[in-house]
Amino acid sequence: MNRVREAPRRGIGAASAEESVDWESAYRDLLPKVYRFFAYRVGDAQIAEDLTSATFERAWKGRRRYDQDLGAFEGWLFGIARNVAADHFRRHRTWLPLDRVASQAADGPLEDLVERNTDFARLSTLLVGLSPRERELVSLKYGGRLTNRAIARLIGLSESNVGTILHRIVGRLRDRWEEKR
Repeated sequence: MNRVREAPRRGIGAASAEESVDWESAYRDLLPKVYRFFAYRVGDAQIAEDLTSATFERAWKGRRRYDQDLGAFEGWLFGIARNVAADHFRRHRTWLPLDRVASQAADGPLEDLVERNTDFARLSTLLVGLSPRERELVSLKYGGRLTNRAIARLIGLSESNVGTILHRIVGRLRDRWEEKR
């Protein structure tokens, strides 16, 4: 699995993010994660693309503010993504249904695609019933594929608290999923 390569610390007068981060690798490795985070949050492929683009643009413009001594580049970038999402929702004041996320191209038989779409629609309905905070946690964990530790740093909770909350959310979703069968 590719990882964003960060330069080793250089001590006093540490290098800027422009020098310490391989931006090409960061973009290649983190773009899918940031896009999935937004796809989970907004439920619209075009908006998710726009917000992903805005995130990387803000990161590039603010690259001098990144301090590798304070945390990993991925966490810094997702902090920007969370701010971009907050700005988006502040401007629009609505949550779009997750069932508007563009479906992936079918690799198999039509029946498999129909079943996946049906399951996705059921899951989308369940996710809409979550609180905004719970949706954000699910988006960071399963859309952004962040670790509980990275999520904890972003939102100001303990790692164990994040794990507990996610465990409870998944349990509730699983119970509701089974009720609907």
